[in-house]
Amino acid sequence: MLLPFIVLIGAMFLMTRSAKKKQAQAVEMRNQMQPGSGVRTIGGMYATVKEIGDDTVTLEVAPGVHAVYAKNAIGAVLSDEEYNRIVHGDEADADSDIKITGDAVPDDVSSLTEKDDASDAKADLTKKAEPAEAGAEAEVKDGKADGDTDAK
Repeated sequence: MLLPFIVLIGAMFLMTRSAKKKQAQAVEMRNQMQPGSGVRTIGGMYATVKEIGDDTVTLEVAPGVHAVYAKNAIGAVLSDEEYNRIVHGDEADADSDIKITGDAVPDDVSSLTEKDDASDAKADLTKKAEPAEAGAEAEVKDGKADGDTDAK
């Protein structure tokens, strides 16, 4: 009866210990940030560190565009090579296993679709009158034509 309780306590201890270790590694990684470092936020945005405060960091998300983020919003501090490869599209080193040739993703989808003459025709969205009503005028219901209301 006592054995399952001890196993449960042991499992909880191991889980909290590993979580604390991961948190300490994240704090250490954030402390290694310096102005000029390339980072990835937890939202997946790549930026360059401009200023570091106590709890905040100012990131340059585009040339001349600065945003203030909480330090714990930084998901990873990237090496210069990795940041330049991802953000600027620099080619991989010659000794790297990854080889980038040409465009990985086309600039537009026109090369992914076939040209079809039928697709150039526009859809006819006009309202067609039914043959029985084609020559008839609007019916009068309760002394009102279609579309008339009691609103004044």
